[in-house]
Amino acid sequence: MRKTIMLAVSLLVLALMATACGGSEQAGNGGQAGPIVLNGAGATFPLPVYNEWIQMYKSVKPDVTINYQGIGSGGGQKAIMDGTVDFAGSDSLLSEAQYKKMPDLQMLPILAGAVVPIYNLPNAKELVLDGPSMVGIFMGKITKWNDPAIAKLNPNLSLPDETITVVHRSDGSGTTEIFTSYLAAVDPTWAQKVGVGKAVEWPADAAGHGIGGKGNPGVAQAVQSTPYSIGYVELAYAKSNKIPMAKLVNAAGNVVEANTKTMQAAMAAFANAFDEHLTAKIVNAPGKDSWPIMGYTYLIIHMKNNKNCAKTKALVDFIRWALTDPAAAQKATSLGYAPLPPQVRDKVLAKLHEVECNGQKVWP
Repeated sequence: MRKTIMLAVSLLVLALMATACGGSEQAGNGGQAGPIVLNGAGATFPLPVYNEWIQMYKSVKPDVTINYQGIGSGGGQKAIMDGTVDFAGSDSLLSEAQYKKMPDLQMLPILAGAVVPIYNLPNAKELVLDGPSMVGIFMGKITKWNDPAIAKLNPNLSLPDETITVVHRSDGSGTTEIFTSYLAAVDPTWAQKVGVGKAVEWPADAAGHGIGGKGNPGVAQAVQSTPYSIGYVELAYAKSNKIPMAKLVNAAGNVVEANTKTMQAAMAAFANAFDEHLTAKIVNAPGKDSWPIMGYTYLIIHMKNNKNCAKTKALVDFIRWALTDPAAAQKATSLGYAPLPPQVRDKVLAKLHEVECNGQKVWP
């Protein structure tokens, strides 16, 4: 009888110890049990593919719900610094001041995409522009469609004597940063007089023929509804809305269109250009096939998290899946994005292995 009682007491002690350990582990995961919800916000540039990936991932991990709002790169950066989201999307780079304020932030290139000039020009199925003409239009110096600089590039087009309406982003935007980086790269005058950034003062606005649109969708809609207009959006928006896209003369002097081949060529030209923050610019790339207005779109995450290890692990797993799953890559390509080449993808995966929660690697 005594032995029976002692055995029962021993089993009870072991059970209590196991419960305590389990409770401690759950506390280390921020008390997370059951479904996990990840919230993100930021760039509209990758919004079409993020929406698709989120739906696809639901079949891979049904207990993980991911929400992403396209509020612009500037909004995403502010949100993750304010602690209102678990991750942010951004096409523009964090500043040194932001890294100094929050040292554990990390930018991870996820995809590359092309920014393309879109236009609403009746009876013009194809249009060719080059760096100088693009700068002239957005600087406000070229104001008519039949300007000699445009006519020279399009000898087979009958260009109208109509004022060019310039459509640009009205919100802080990584797409704008990529686009203005290109304009500055092909003409230093742009850098001196207008500058490069998520938002700039557009000369066309001061001249009275510029309008703004919120997000890539807003610019796309404005161009579609405004005859004789020109704007810039991410390639996926031009494709999905069937808006005519101009071809461009690239740095090698060749006329190219935005597609997977020309985007991959641009990425290859800058494969070794990443800095210590794992960021790189890929505008005006050399090479005969390179599309000149390119940019990586990034996810911004915390490298150290002491609040919720289950959520941290779920976020890392989602990013790993997006970078390595063939179906995810195929979906991105079909939407007009360029998946990372292996040498770039491996750098991102290596960085993911360094993410910690409570001092432990979440993906050893």
